[in-house]
Amino acid sequence: MTSTTTLTRGYVVVWIWLLVLMTLSLFANTLPVSRPAIVTLMFVVAAVKAGLVALHFMHLRLEAWLIYALATVPVLLVFGLMLALFPDFVLPR
Repeated sequence: MTSTTTLTRGYVVVWIWLLVLMTLSLFANTLPVSRPAIVTLMFVVAAVKAGLVALHFMHLRLEAWLIYALATVPVLLVFGLMLALFPDFVLPR
């Protein structure tokens, strides 16, 4: 019974963190900082949320190193896409 309680508590803690990060990204536009800083913050929050979901809800933290090696290529592609699209979000037209 203890392991089930600990497992459920871990899920709840991750869920609360996801709620906090979602709230942060919703109200990021009201922060008194520049637009590039807001966009960067939102990208970082999205990456952290994706990591939390992948590690905890998809149980990737329990997998072998090969899964991490296979996941490296898509992650690098996502970061490349974010870098390529960053000027479209930040620079005024």
